[in-house]
Amino acid sequence: MEIKSPTFKNNSAEALKDVNLQKALGKVRTGFIEKRAQAADALPEFEDLRDRARDIKDHVLDHLDLYLERYTEKVEAAGGHVHWAETAEDARNQIMEICRRLNARTVTKGKSMITEEIGLNEFFEQNGVTPVETDLGEYIIQLRGEHPSHIIAPAVHVTKDQVEEDFRRAHTQFDPKRNLDEPTTLLGEARAVLRQKYFDADVGITGANFLIAETGTSIIVTNEGNGDLTQTLPKAHIVVASIEKIVPTLEDVSQILRVLARSATGQDMSVYTTFSTGPKRDDDPDGPGEYHVILLDNGRSSMLGSDYQDMLRCIRCGACMNHCPVYHAVGGHAYGWVYPGPMGAVLTPSLIGVDQSGHLPNASTFCGRCEAVCPMRIPLPKMMRHWREREFERNLNSATARYGLGVWAYFAKRPSLYQFMTGLGMRTLGLLGRTKGRFKGLPLAGGWTKYRDLPAPEGKTFQQQWAERQKAKRKEAA
Repeated sequence: MEIKSPTFKNNSAEALKDVNLQKALGKVRTGFIEKRAQAADALPEFEDLRDRARDIKDHVLDHLDLYLERYTEKVEAAGGHVHWAETAEDARNQIMEICRRLNARTVTKGKSMITEEIGLNEFFEQNGVTPVETDLGEYIIQLRGEHPSHIIAPAVHVTKDQVEEDFRRAHTQFDPKRNLDEPTTLLGEARAVLRQKYFDADVGITGANFLIAETGTSIIVTNEGNGDLTQTLPKAHIVVASIEKIVPTLEDVSQILRVLARSATGQDMSVYTTFSTGPKRDDDPDGPGEYHVILLDNGRSSMLGSDYQDMLRCIRCGACMNHCPVYHAVGGHAYGWVYPGPMGAVLTPSLIGVDQSGHLPNASTFCGRCEAVCPMRIPLPKMMRHWREREFERNLNSATARYGLGVWAYFAKRPSLYQFMTGLGMRTLGLLGRTKGRFKGLPLAGGWTKYRDLPAPEGKTFQQQWAERQKAKRKEAA
């Protein structure tokens, strides 16, 4: 996947002008937020479960090496195979080696952000293997030649009319006069196309929401059942997961599952929660002949013990982007790589470098909504601030930004001068804007006024008002 994070500002400008995208993003603003709130309010122990989930993952990250060893032992004891991949290239090569040995020509895939991270579909196509995405959203964007714009709703940026257009273009085997006006007819057509793909596939690949050290089990959470068909019908099931997906026990994962679906889609539980342990046994009615797990590092071990370790608690629920005003405005593709929204603003610099993605942690007002709704209580704003610090230390931000911060720092270190200048600025802008009450353009404020008016200041500065209130309190106390 081509990295376009360095052009985030241009990507965002284009997204703001995209009429279809802006229409589609309304589904995020109106759908996910209310459902999450209702699901959380309906469960009295929801906040306690968030604390437990956080503590479970913190414990794992502090002992990750031990749990990875235990998980590997259990997978192998069940007849499976574990492959360690330090880089994306290692993971791709290991997967291709399995596919070549099995003479695989078609591979079905359950939704997996990790396979997006390693660029697996493009690699397959370059090597004569046909990947078929079976999650409906992923299938739609595969037809469009796109990548996911959301980690749980990959086609949330696409309107129904666009889906109909794509289906008519790609599904030429059906009557061109067929009625595709309803979402149910679109769904039925996708199901008819994909049904045969499951039987044709030689290998099935899924991601994993969790890996259980106690039993060597992988867990996928879906609403469509495509993950089950992907892993039970082919010759081999390959699980591709990053190393931090480990959870100690089945009891532990049951705690986290109770906050996952509620945070993601507002459901008590997803429709399918599928547990897989090893290949088909002699007395099993179905299942894969081989079971492989690709454990990917790809920069995550370097996050352990750093300012960004907390990011490894993420369970990919998407709640942070569902509540993010920036994501609501520009969507996921503007972020330029696999992971969008607040979690992407922290994880992307960790994996590809702040030099490639420094714009992402800067695209935040630090309103704190992401941290407030994160089921794992990840301090996303704090970590975005850390990335801003790293960017500044390495002189990666623009000269204008650096000089601007230098000027601000000069005044901030001199409180009396700072208060005098802000007071003067408030009075001046208040006088200049008293006629219309707002400014359509101002020197040094183009980044704001390009998209919105700047209200003219009214009254006194915050510091002046604060001082007056403190003085009044002291008088009352006396």
